[in-house]
Amino acid sequence: MMKRTLIFLMPLIILAGCQSKNSFKISGVISKPDNRTLFLKKVNVNSPVITDTSRVGKNGKFSFRNIKATEPDFYQIGFSDQNFITILASPGEKIKLKFNDSNLSRDYTVTGSDGSEKIRMLDMRLAKTKLKLDSLRKEYEAASGESAENIKSKIGNVFDSIVRDIRRKNIEFIINNTTSMAAIKALYQRIDENAYVLYDPRDLQYMKIVSDSLSKYYPGSKTVKALTEDVRRELSQMNTRQVRNMAISSPETKLDPDLTDINGKRIVLSSLKGKIVLLTFWSVDSKDCIAENLQLIDIYKTYNKKGFEIYQINLDPDEEKWKREVKFDELPWISVRENDPSNPRNAILYNVRTLPANYLYDREGNIVGTNLHGKALQIRLNQLFNE
Repeated sequence: MMKRTLIFLMPLIILAGCQSKNSFKISGVISKPDNRTLFLKKVNVNSPVITDTSRVGKNGKFSFRNIKATEPDFYQIGFSDQNFITILASPGEKIKLKFNDSNLSRDYTVTGSDGSEKIRMLDMRLAKTKLKLDSLRKEYEAASGESAENIKSKIGNVFDSIVRDIRRKNIEFIINNTTSMAAIKALYQRIDENAYVLYDPRDLQYMKIVSDSLSKYYPGSKTVKALTEDVRRELSQMNTRQVRNMAISSPETKLDPDLTDINGKRIVLSSLKGKIVLLTFWSVDSKDCIAENLQLIDIYKTYNKKGFEIYQINLDPDEEKWKREVKFDELPWISVRENDPSNPRNAILYNVRTLPANYLYDREGNIVGTNLHGKALQIRLNQLFNE
């Protein structure tokens, strides 16, 4: 489980915004005012610090004016540490909030900030997901009788499906918003105290993508620097674990395929060091693989002359069928095949479970991404070629 330190990703976040170039303004209304005081806290990396307060009028209106800001940053607005939302305010924004419930995060709207609307969407989606999961937990605990095990198994399958679905949606959001600080929210959302929405260790690559992107747009941001440090630490720990596990399990094993292409020429993956290489696994019988190959042709044409290569390993038992497909689709990259598809040594070493699968190598031969497809792959390639 990745240990992430940014603390603002607790309850609900909003992004805020625009008035002058060096400040922002927030105004809003609460439908059930009780003459209380709202606080505005700037969220530093380790703890929130009170920036301003606003008394809610009898008509339910409140405002925070001329809050100084030189770049996007996270703030909390609320009545207490248990009843608040979080905003991401950018210089020059005019954010308008409407709270329809005394529990601020339960029902509210936001305008005047595209980022804030995105954050609200993320938070509302997560809240609905949590409700579904909580309901399933209760059903699971209540299951009894002779059919209890069968019921629990079905509930478990539904539970896992919901968790996978919100992970997929968060990844899609991240890939489509790599230049927005809102992507950080999607990285750090939690299903509960013990589990992140992005629970797979391979999801570290999305943290890396966002970190690299935001570092260019907001190099002075403490929040972005904290994210970058999280990524650096996690990569270091991951590399240490991988080296240790490989040494224990198979000290003689090398992740360096040495296979034959359609012309009978043996090509070693490590011979491509110095280039950015996408190692892919595929099958002629997989429609997903065929569709991805068509996408990869366009990507290959864009980046090949810049130093990009694809080393594609086929897992089909029918050698002639593989050769025909490579020639028919005019695949321009290195196409090789497992020596014994019935015992695909390389696919086993790389822990390939579904097709298509891929690993992205940088020029030094380090794995910097796994199972990146479509737009996610293009974004990572752009970053690597522009470093």
